[in-house]
Amino acid sequence: MDYTLHQLKIFLKVAHYQSITKASEALYLTQPAVSIQLKKFQEQFEIPLTEVVGRKLYITDFGREIAESARRILDEIEAVNYKTRSFRGQLAGRLTISTASTGKYVMPYFLSDFLRIHPAVDLVMDVTNKTQVVKNLEQNEVDFSLVSVVPEHLRLQTVELLQNKLYLVGGTRLKRSARTSVRSLLEKHPLLYREFGSATRNAMETFMEQEGWPVHKKIELTSNEALKQALIAGLGYSIMPLIGIKNELKNNDLEIIPYKGLPIITNWHLVWLSAKRLSPTAEAFLAFIQQEKNRIVQETFAWYEAY
Repeated sequence: MDYTLHQLKIFLKVAHYQSITKASEALYLTQPAVSIQLKKFQEQFEIPLTEVVGRKLYITDFGREIAESARRILDEIEAVNYKTRSFRGQLAGRLTISTASTGKYVMPYFLSDFLRIHPAVDLVMDVTNKTQVVKNLEQNEVDFSLVSVVPEHLRLQTVELLQNKLYLVGGTRLKRSARTSVRSLLEKHPLLYREFGSATRNAMETFMEQEGWPVHKKIELTSNEALKQALIAGLGYSIMPLIGIKNELKNNDLEIIPYKGLPIITNWHLVWLSAKRLSPTAEAFLAFIQQEKNRIVQETFAWYEAY
């Protein structure tokens, strides 16, 4: 057999996502490049690694075993690289974090100084929705996760980082009158939702049910950025996190609609499994967060307190 480490990395990503498209995005490669290397890797084996059923790619039982072997090989090679750096007196290792999609406006600011101090640390951060974040925790696939709602069915350790404030928001293109009631707005315009599994959507639907808000038309979008652009374009209204709309409020593209009972306030927590044995890199990051979180909040999120 004559496969390469590059092919192992590609197959491992394909096995993880069960999608050539998603694997190519994660690897910053073109789809044809991933397909070619996957084909060359498959040629090393007489037994199929993948199969396509109804235009969807699946990993065979044999493919899953090869993926697990690939993971062990790559982990060993990574360990050699980290040991080399450690002998030079550097903190070295991989830090893995999953975060709910809105957390991308939060987590980088708690990482930047740590990674600057420890340049030999490699970061892998998966930005996804709440459902996948919880799955990552359940399967012990990450060191830490950032969540706005702590899963109650898991035994977790937590560190509170920042409040998460959700307001009713609309685009200024809609020319709302200050005298117009929220109910009138929602009777006239659609409500914009995040996808199922989103913590923001769950909080929004719970609040709407409590308030008895009318819903005459729904528009569903699968990312915070898409929802934000739809609001700016004047497609309707939504309840969304303040943390992601700083510039749009400043530029007068979006406005907060006052309503009694809002904002909905939760808290961003860094969480990890209680039974997890943290690596030296993860231990160092946790110590950094516990020591520096207040400074980071004051320096970076002071604007946040004005709302």
